Amino acid sequence: MSLTSSLHSNEAERISPAPPRLRAFIIGLGVLLVIASIFKSLDLYRELLQLQLYDQQFLFPMIGIGLLLTYVHVPASYGKRAGPVPWYDWLAGLAGLLTCSYLSVNYARLADEVAYQPLDAVICGSIILLLCAEGLRRTVGMVLLSVLVFFILFGVAGQYVPGSLQGQKIEFGDLVTYLTFDTNALMGLPTKIVTTVVVAFLLMAALMQRSGAGEFLNDVAIALMGRYRGGAAKVAITASSLFGSISGSTVSNVMSTGAITIPLMKRGGYRPVSAGAIEAVASTGGQLMPPVMGAVAFLMAEDLNTEYKYVAIAALVPSFLYYAGLFVQADLEAAKEGISRVPEELIPNLWTVLKQGWIFLIPFAILIVGLFWLNYEPEEAALDACLALIVLGMAFGYKGRRMTLKDIFWAVAETGVLIIDLVMIGTAVGMIIGILAKSGLGFALTLVLSQLGDGNFVLLLILAAVVCIILGMGMPTIGVYVLVSALVAPAMIEVGVTPMAAHMYVLYFGMLSFITPPIAIAAFAAAKLAESHPMSTGWAATRFGWSAFVVPVLFVFSPSLLLDGDPLTLVHDVGTAVIGVWMVSAGLIGYFRTNLSTLARAIIIVGGLALLIPAGMFPGAVFTDIAGVIFIGLLFGRDFIARWSTSAQRG
Repeated sequence: MSLTSSLHSNEAERISPAPPRLRAFIIGLGVLLVIASIFKSLDLYRELLQLQLYDQQFLFPMIGIGLLLTYVHVPASYGKRAGPVPWYDWLAGLAGLLTCSYLSVNYARLADEVAYQPLDAVICGSIILLLCAEGLRRTVGMVLLSVLVFFILFGVAGQYVPGSLQGQKIEFGDLVTYLTFDTNALMGLPTKIVTTVVVAFLLMAALMQRSGAGEFLNDVAIALMGRYRGGAAKVAITASSLFGSISGSTVSNVMSTGAITIPLMKRGGYRPVSAGAIEAVASTGGQLMPPVMGAVAFLMAEDLNTEYKYVAIAALVPSFLYYAGLFVQADLEAAKEGISRVPEELIPNLWTVLKQGWIFLIPFAILIVGLFWLNYEPEEAALDACLALIVLGMAFGYKGRRMTLKDIFWAVAETGVLIIDLVMIGTAVGMIIGILAKSGLGFALTLVLSQLGDGNFVLLLILAAVVCIILGMGMPTIGVYVLVSALVAPAMIEVGVTPMAAHMYVLYFGMLSFITPPIAIAAFAAAKLAESHPMSTGWAATRFGWSAFVVPVLFVFSPSLLLDGDPLTLVHDVGTAVIGVWMVSAGLIGYFRTNLSTLARAIIIVGGLALLIPAGMFPGAVFTDIAGVIFIGLLFGRDFIARWSTSAQRG
């Protein structure tokens, strides 16, 4: 099949339902966006084209291509464009591309003159900022746009705000040129990470699906977990955790793995609400799970000025506790409701699966070795893994199906069109960070929150958690982290929280917005697949993801849960935390070997929470472990006596 006919295929229509010629143009722009990113990640502009580029000379054209792609692909009313592009969208898209190209070509001159606010810089900057704001509305919606508009208004009129949050007076031209050119704003880390690292990992996720690696991981999950009670839910948890760590989007993880696992859970006996909630929590946790953490790990490493591997190591125990709580609840709910295993005919043989697809472990090994031992840049390690996926997919494939050149093309095209949402988010978050720095609001907010923390540290943690959940509503993973880490983490660090714990704390509570009503987008997406009530699914997801509300508080007080401390303390705190998660989960479900009474549930929850408290959290905290053991011992003792009494009566 020729490329021309391929552009009329179902694959092309899935990417864009636009008329054929427009569809080809959209797909071409998406491919160009990915190729340009690969050239930058592998330093091919210098090595092959002999171009010595500033980072900004790369970022401006990437934003320009993203703007053109946004305006021709996404109509003003959201969704994907199915009809022709109106003249004003063509005008806006081309204006974005041409303006960004002008700034890229003239960057060296403008960078020297920007302090004097040259007219062409002010005009071009105004055009780009306006187009990025509208592009953000079309791709992401009103939530993040409202946040952006609020901060822009503060940048313009912050000097009129009374009290501690009063901003500096900034001239309009100065604000525009700063936001456009400064490396703390539009040209900053969020845009750079999105156009390099995130592109590489999204491409890896797309190639996994088309090479057979995604199906292999799903089959491994079914083979490992399908034979146990509630096997369908355990398959969902395992598959979503594996794929979600690579995927940069919780919702796309829900829609890809959930399309298989949610119907499987419903057939197995789980209520639609529970099936949707389990999938939403499992997919959200993938963004918190090493080694990739939905590409957030690399942003966090840059923010903390540390090596990536230390971020991944710190995230190990919290992510394990997150999934342990979810896994135990899924298991106990299955026992309580009498939900059995996956039907035998749907469970593949593990050794057969490994024999057919073990080669797809090689790309993951390449990725981890490149990141941890060879100290490659994240995008370089991901592209090496992509190359391995292509070679293995074309040479061997999975279950007799090999990847073709068309599969590679569609993976690239799909990635290029998918990334435009994140490009718009990257520009918006960059502008917000720029306003925080330029107006002084970032420092003022840190001061206000740290003053609250001096008087009441627990109040600061609660306030920080609420702010993170609210700011995270409706935004993808990277946007959530960058925003909350800029606004909230500095205040926590100021009052004595370790930088790693502060950034992990805001990440966890930012990600909880995906499963916490009223805007629990992961839960709502899962509810659509499960055909359940969205809000009920959101509240069920909150219950299943309870551990993520507790664990961050614990590692703020005791960094041992971030694997920072002496070995004996680590073993003790992690061990008691695992048992505590198990006990609290049992209390929430209301089942532990048998159905629990209200009193028994209260006892086991209190005991579990006591065990969760790390020994170093405060002087005498070790006694909470003793209290937890006593509470749980009472429950087990009562259960043993009841069973012994029943056995004696029968005898």
